[in-house]
Amino acid sequence: MHTLPMPERTVEPAANSRADLDLVIVTGASGGGRSTVAKALENVGYYVVDNLPESLLVTMAELAFESGEATRRTAMVLDVRSHAFTADLVGAVDDLKDRGFKPRVVFVDAEEDILVRRFEKVRRAHPLQGSGRILDGIAAERELLAAARETADALIDTSHLNENQLRARVEELFAPADARKLRITTLSFGFKYGIPLDADFVVDVRFLPNPYWIPELRDHTGTEEAVSQYVLRQPGAEEFIGGYAGLIASTASGFEREGKRYVTVAVGCTGGKHRSVAIAEALALALRDNGLSAYPHHRDMGLE
Repeated sequence: MHTLPMPERTVEPAANSRADLDLVIVTGASGGGRSTVAKALENVGYYVVDNLPESLLVTMAELAFESGEATRRTAMVLDVRSHAFTADLVGAVDDLKDRGFKPRVVFVDAEEDILVRRFEKVRRAHPLQGSGRILDGIAAERELLAAARETADALIDTSHLNENQLRARVEELFAPADARKLRITTLSFGFKYGIPLDADFVVDVRFLPNPYWIPELRDHTGTEEAVSQYVLRQPGAEEFIGGYAGLIASTASGFEREGKRYVTVAVGCTGGKHRSVAIAEALALALRDNGLSAYPHHRDMGLE
């Protein structure tokens, strides 16, 4: 997307220390949506360096630190096609931390069958499949990326997100406000579409009556007042929200001490349209009342 300029000797760094540089590293599965994430980061003010080899990660971070206000917020999208990718990335991130940087690593991923369909749709080979099948390339990449996925600060499951939804998700996570605080996403979903890969907590709200069986509510969603009130007025709903908000709030300081910056609370019902949506909205509000940065996101709303 951009070529990072070489700094002039007279330029003073915009950040007082390397820890002040807002540095994001994007990696993940081929076909997972790295390019869309990069565009979304540009939308919220990041200077994006695309297709960067991991061997240049430290060098580019140092250049960003020295290059002034234009690169105060920098994102680097790493190219997976290096066969030393995993070891180099984890080691490079550790090197950045040793030098005083505080990078955030974002890993994009998707379910195997979704990745296959995406490659078939664009009629492209997987970069690691060689003479084999797309599935062979995905399997090789999964092994290559295992350590990077495990150590990522944020895991974004793009399986059920279109391009606009993924862009909105990234913009929610990386908007300038509260950039260094723990950010909590209450993610509604439908169990029939699968549990989100990026969930830190999974909440099942199928113990509540389903508005689907109320004819006047069936075609509406949990973001609408009639459905929301129906769900939230059910016995146990308010107690559930209050109790779970308290549980998450009690863990927030521990997550921050451990350096975790993103927590996803997945709230599930059958179809991801009524109960989970209403509870995810109410839970985000309750978490904000507890002084936390929390935002609802609805993965499966609109699929039915």
